[in-house]
Amino acid sequence: MPLLTRLWIKTALVYFVLGLLLGILLAGQSAGIIRLPVQGLFPSYIHFLAVGWISQLIIGVVFWMFPKYTQQKPRRSDALGWLTYLSLNLGLALRLVGEPLHSTTNAAWAGWLMAGSALLLLAAGVAFVVNTWGRVKEK
Repeated sequence: MPLLTRLWIKTALVYFVLGLLLGILLAGQSAGIIRLPVQGLFPSYIHFLAVGWISQLIIGVVFWMFPKYTQQKPRRSDALGWLTYLSLNLGLALRLVGEPLHSTTNAAWAGWLMAGSALLLLAAGVAFVVNTWGRVKEK
């Protein structure tokens, strides 16, 4: 299993656990049992599970299991793979910081954090598609 695949899968598992923990905190807050010091965490919870866990797990398996691009470059471009991994995870980190700030403050920079997060996630998606497109073939 390639290093990047192992990183994606292990990172996905971390996001899965973090997402579940965040879900418990949000449920506790909703029930009045827990008082969280920050607001606006529900979108981060969804992003942790949908992008951090599910998407990252899928990307890792695709990078590993899809047909070879060529014999010389079986996974096409490791550089695009790293760009995908780093952009996705930095975008998620910015999202976790930016989402609560954006929902509780009127500061313009909080909106810029969200925009930066969105651009990083877009870059990750485009890099993944470019790197994978040629590997979607019959054999």
